[in-house]
Amino acid sequence: MSKKFLKPADATAIVKKSIKKRRAKDSRLKLYGRFAIGLATCFLLFLFYTIFEKGTPGFFQYYVTLDVNFDKERIDPKGDLSDNSLFSGDASKIVNEALFILIEPKGRKEKKEAKKIISSGKDVRIAKMVKQNPNLFGTITKVKFALDDDIDSFLRGYIKRETPENERRVNDNVIKFIDKLNAEGRISYDFSDYILSGSASGNPEMAGIKGAFVGSILTLFVCLLIAFPLGVATAIYLEEIAQKNKITEFIEVNINNLAAVPSVVFGIMGLAIFIGIFGMPRSIPLVGGMVLALMTLPTIIISSRAAIRAVPPSVRDAALGIGASKLQTIFHHVIPLAMPGMLTGTIIGMAQALGETAPLLMIGMVAFIVDVPNSVVDPGTVLPVQIFMWADFAERMFVQKTSAAIIVLLTFLISMNAFAIYLRKKLERRW
Repeated sequence: MSKKFLKPADATAIVKKSIKKRRAKDSRLKLYGRFAIGLATCFLLFLFYTIFEKGTPGFFQYYVTLDVNFDKERIDPKGDLSDNSLFSGDASKIVNEALFILIEPKGRKEKKEAKKIISSGKDVRIAKMVKQNPNLFGTITKVKFALDDDIDSFLRGYIKRETPENERRVNDNVIKFIDKLNAEGRISYDFSDYILSGSASGNPEMAGIKGAFVGSILTLFVCLLIAFPLGVATAIYLEEIAQKNKITEFIEVNINNLAAVPSVVFGIMGLAIFIGIFGMPRSIPLVGGMVLALMTLPTIIISSRAAIRAVPPSVRDAALGIGASKLQTIFHHVIPLAMPGMLTGTIIGMAQALGETAPLLMIGMVAFIVDVPNSVVDPGTVLPVQIFMWADFAERMFVQKTSAAIIVLLTFLISMNAFAIYLRKKLERRW
């Protein structure tokens, strides 16, 4: 039976047609990929724009500048600058008097309404100022005070002047006082000295993220202190020392499964073990860090094993060939080469832990904590939980501060990931 052969010209045409189809498929694939990347980038940019557009005003707020008479006998009646003395004095009355001089309220009703213009933390500000500088006593000094959140919302335009008086939270008398202060140049829009230095507060104009930020750092410190050595040690043992049998296979499978377990499960486990069995206090960074360490361990183990596995067998063979022991080979040759990958995985795991809310809610870190924690056993909260709490408040100013806190959290996360990339590039070795 004779075989039929194609003419060279026909064969060339078929090959060219096939190549053309292949190139067309490659072009379409590249186009789809570029479209997907472009779409994802657009969504990301829109997300960042929304967050920054809403969050940037959260770093600023309205203040009123008053000429305060620092009368020592009235502000510090006991004369010892103690909290008991300062908060039993007439600091609030002195601030109100300075305000009344400017706006000249008539009658008890207008004075009562005028007192609500300034935030309730005016006595705290005076106390801090005289503690830092006792020389203020006996002087008349210009001091900026945060305006009440309703007044702040009015000045931002969220409360309309045209709205009927019975339907808005700022009445006509208060608007008259605000207009008068504005005309005298007493009201300013400045960077908030509460958002970064304050802690949790029921008054949105006084709320800040310092307590949550410090709590996040302490919680991450505990998490790193537990998760990193345990995770790296486990990875070294499973990859370099342990024999490959059914027991190690069972352990490896369960480690991989734990990486996919929802974070709230770790919170329930922490609640049952650390608080239920061991009786540890709720809402402390120590317990929070231990719970996050349990959640982060699988990620660190998996990334560390991958980094160890990436080291060529020739490195091990060369070390053993010149007389190094098994442990010397591991710690003097394998680990230094795998360390960039280990650190990268650890930092990414820490960044993941920083953004978790559910497990910390389960162990009570949602509590309203005013004071900044000084140690891992002091009550505290973390940034994701603080954001969660603020998002549930009805006041308009909390919406802005929630977005501002999200910006701080994103900056923290991006910095951690950038640090991971830097470490990888810095410690990476060529072989």
